[in-house]
Amino acid sequence: MSVDRDRFLSDGYLIVRNVIPPSKLKEVRASYEHLVDTQRSLWASQRKEGDPPGGAWETSPQPRLGLSRPPLVDHLDEKAVPAIEAWLGENAHGVSSELLGVADAGAADMMLMCNPVRDHGPAAWHRDLHPIDTAPLQGYMDDIAESGPRYIQWNIPLYDDNVLWVIPGSHLRRNTEPENRAIGANPRLPVPGWVQTQLKAGDGVVYILPILHWGSNYSPRTRRTIHGGFSEYTQYPSLRFTPFLSPAGQDAFARWERRSQDKQQQTEAALRAAIAGDGAAYIAALDQLHPGRGEKSRLLSTVFFSKLALVIRQKKHPELDDLPQDLRNRLGGAHPITLNWGPAFADRFTSAEADTLWDRFKKLDALLRCGQEMFIPGYQSGPMVYHFDEMPANYTLGDFVAGWTT
Repeated sequence: MSVDRDRFLSDGYLIVRNVIPPSKLKEVRASYEHLVDTQRSLWASQRKEGDPPGGAWETSPQPRLGLSRPPLVDHLDEKAVPAIEAWLGENAHGVSSELLGVADAGAADMMLMCNPVRDHGPAAWHRDLHPIDTAPLQGYMDDIAESGPRYIQWNIPLYDDNVLWVIPGSHLRRNTEPENRAIGANPRLPVPGWVQTQLKAGDGVVYILPILHWGSNYSPRTRRTIHGGFSEYTQYPSLRFTPFLSPAGQDAFARWERRSQDKQQQTEAALRAAIAGDGAAYIAALDQLHPGRGEKSRLLSTVFFSKLALVIRQKKHPELDDLPQDLRNRLGGAHPITLNWGPAFADRFTSAEADTLWDRFKKLDALLRCGQEMFIPGYQSGPMVYHFDEMPANYTLGDFVAGWTT
């Protein structure tokens, strides 16, 4: 399929028709419904005291299945094959690779969004961005403008769907004052510049985070919308489902897992270069991690590494309690698209190495902090002591490396 990448990079989203071909829609629906039944049984068994019989299925405003996450990943079988391989078609995998400008994008997460059992109304306008444990918006914008996105996200409904609204171009700019006023007054109403996506069953909308977007209506009307993304940065808690897949499907996940291991090795090499105080080796490791990306990309990755250094420090020194609670909570899981490979990654380093690593990154961390708690509308993070929008002023990778000796 030919797609307009220039328009995608400019607008931040694109409608793609027949991501799930009409000839395959029935079997994909049946496969996902089998997974819904499996997940509903799991939720019922996990319900807490006082919950209704269905547990999260009955209480969530948007019941969501995670195919590549526990516990559902441990219950996938041959009936799940059409659901998983829907991610591997030319209009999903092929289009994603073209839009990312890479040879072989990997499925970074595979989910399904479902309707609630009762009306929950609209969600809030937001960017899928948590600057407290990733990076400020400006870092993302600079990276996207310089080298293109590292990750793209899809909504692919199995039934007609118009829930998602987006604001074109907002992935490359901060909120406008009218947007801040509107979202600040009521984040669950339309805002200036919105576009409502109108998708037929099997169509898809693919978008660049951190675009401003809105889930406008979580009602009991049947909704089964495939959700997730593609990136070169992936990590799979379990691949026990791959023997059920076609040979091509097995090969795809094997390739992506090998690349994930390589990316983790390259991340370790960069961090070890920082520990050694070797700036040239640090930059070389960054260039191996994402070949062809520019200076802004190196700086964004360095901000991501500052958060990974916190993960490693926290794992090696659990007795330390000097981080904001929201940050401590969010550091508990892996987030490979921002180079956070999870707490287990810390086992590659000794406590002494963790201390030296944090010493390399703590000055940058201080620059990313505001000095006092603040809040900007349209983010998933609440008030926090880290900057939402601004990267450190006039700060370069050279400044970061030079800071190791001052």
